[in-house]
Amino acid sequence: MQGKIIKSIAGFYEVDTGDDLYRCRAKGIFRALGKKPLVGDDVEIDITDTVSDPKEGNVRALLPRKNELVRPNVANVDQALLIFAITHPAPSYNMLDRFLITMQERELDAILCFNKKDIATEEEIRELRETYEACGCTVLFISSFIPESLGEVREILRGKTTVLTGPSGAGKSTLINTLCPGANMQTGELSRKIRRGKNTTRHVELLAAGSGEKFRDTWVVDTPGFTSLWVQDIEPDRLHYYYPEFEKWEPDCRFKGCIHINEPDCAVKAALERGEISRIRYRNYCEIYDELRGRRPVRGAPPPGLHRNLSQTCPVSKLPVPVLRQIPVKLNSYKIR
Repeated sequence: MQGKIIKSIAGFYEVDTGDDLYRCRAKGIFRALGKKPLVGDDVEIDITDTVSDPKEGNVRALLPRKNELVRPNVANVDQALLIFAITHPAPSYNMLDRFLITMQERELDAILCFNKKDIATEEEIRELRETYEACGCTVLFISSFIPESLGEVREILRGKTTVLTGPSGAGKSTLINTLCPGANMQTGELSRKIRRGKNTTRHVELLAAGSGEKFRDTWVVDTPGFTSLWVQDIEPDRLHYYYPEFEKWEPDCRFKGCIHINEPDCAVKAALERGEISRIRYRNYCEIYDELRGRRPVRGAPPPGLHRNLSQTCPVSKLPVPVLRQIPVKLNSYKIR
């Protein structure tokens, strides 16, 4: 019998066959082969007990995976839904860009979902829409407490396995409770001192999003929230490829391989001055580039640990940008094997 692993706790795997749930153990052959079943895996199981509640079985084979993520450990993911609050807490644009870079690097489609529109101002919504629609992102504005605002989200999720991720306090657990009947996810209050969310998700689990034939094979993967995200495994001189809005102007740069920071006659910087590239996005680009240069022994870069002053590298570093938080703590990141 075939099914999908939807939860893994303490060596047991909960497998959904479409008709029943089975509590399974993995056969010892997986350990001998150096393989481990993951949440999201399509598997074959042998049924050992149909009287117990839940019914029991053994996972005897893993079906081919199309991808695998590490942190969270999950397989066969189609896309990522990045959930940020518009306000309370205000979004970190820098962290948001790091998310988008990470998803591009892992070749996952990313949808930006901004929550709490019911308490946001029109100006806050407009700024986010203009900044991220201009770089080709699908951008949604919702309120987890207003089911009528979730129609677009439901359609984007339909028939796919979607990782839901974002910083703590963005309302992810509340959204899951609305999308997934019976999920009963714990929700948390914002820290009064730092206005940041408290992590309420402790393990990885597939949750059925909706019911009926229309939403068959529609799953969301809840993941622990976080307060910071490092960009890794990218050469500094390739960072500009992760900013698709630069591509239109790059052929007009004076120098082939222009980094768009200190070079003269840079078409990207000229577009920035004309308002055709977001100053928020460009500033984030400069900051992340500077960070990557400081961490890697790249030719022409300062030695590791010698971090240059951003004001010397970023032409717009003195521009006021709302809520740019960078916390030097390495937390959750994604990696596809």
